[in-house]
Amino acid sequence: MENNHIHINHLTIGYKERGNKKTVASDINATIRSGELTCLLGANGIGKSTLLRTLSGFQAPLGGEIIIRGRALSDYTDKELAGIIGVVLTEKCELRNMTVEELVGMGRSPYTGFWGRLSKHDKEVIDNSIKLVNIEHLRYQMVHQLSDGERQKAMIAKALAQETDIIFLDEPTAFLDFPSKVEIMQLLHRLSHSGNRTIFLSTHDLELALQIADKVWLMNREEGVRTGTPEDLSLNGSLSHFFLRKGIRFDMESGLFRISKQATVSTRLIGEGNRYTMAQKALARHGINADRENSSDWYIEVTEEYFNIHHANGKTEQTSSIEDLLQSVHNLLGALSR
Repeated sequence: MENNHIHINHLTIGYKERGNKKTVASDINATIRSGELTCLLGANGIGKSTLLRTLSGFQAPLGGEIIIRGRALSDYTDKELAGIIGVVLTEKCELRNMTVEELVGMGRSPYTGFWGRLSKHDKEVIDNSIKLVNIEHLRYQMVHQLSDGERQKAMIAKALAQETDIIFLDEPTAFLDFPSKVEIMQLLHRLSHSGNRTIFLSTHDLELALQIADKVWLMNREEGVRTGTPEDLSLNGSLSHFFLRKGIRFDMESGLFRISKQATVSTRLIGEGNRYTMAQKALARHGINADRENSSDWYIEVTEEYFNIHHANGKTEQTSSIEDLLQSVHNLLGALSR
């Protein structure tokens, strides 16, 4: 619902240091929409955590306003915010002698008090939160015995148990292996859409965010914060400039960032399919620009079974693996340079 959108107007974030204001970012204007997964991207030290703490009410803004449900964030009491915003921080949860069910139950503390008794409704909410993140099998397991991915799911379930429509997460995939990163991001996307929740997170997992997020915020020192769908940010050039540094380029065709290497040799590469793509990728890694449009005295042909190197003298060398192809090309280039 529109009521769950977060409106940010001319926001300046930072902190006070020895009585002096230290501005991290200024004049931020954006809306975080309900029913969407929004990802905040930026380099280390750019201020992502400061922005999240400010939006969560943990840290006062230096200027501007944050409007939640038609009210300024500063007008809410801490108790009111606990019923509106759930927060999952980046620090590892090191709780011991507590089960997953008990941890998730802590999400009900805004309604029961820390030592309060859980009502039938509270227990139903806990059960539903555990089911939503698919950790029923971990319900009675001790938190300190969980894997990083399982622990992060339990923390998300705890936030869900608060029954808030807004959830902020600071680097939720920071300690996870790649399959767990994908699983957590897909879970958050599903939770935002199925429950019409406002989910906003910071992350360093750039390519996952570009593939899964509904909206992306790009944060850098020169341009402040730019927002939009991954596709719009691609088309208007924002993503191309985001990591404008040596060795990294944004590939418009795939919509992902690539590591670029300076090509020292060009050759013609013919063929199609996955084998062609993998051969081209491997050759590029070795500084060889191989493409159908290139012209050269020698060329490489990719077939369903072999990689054929056609020499300038008419000789054809056949290899069955990319490893052997690279070695043969290396030998050829060495001979040509002598």
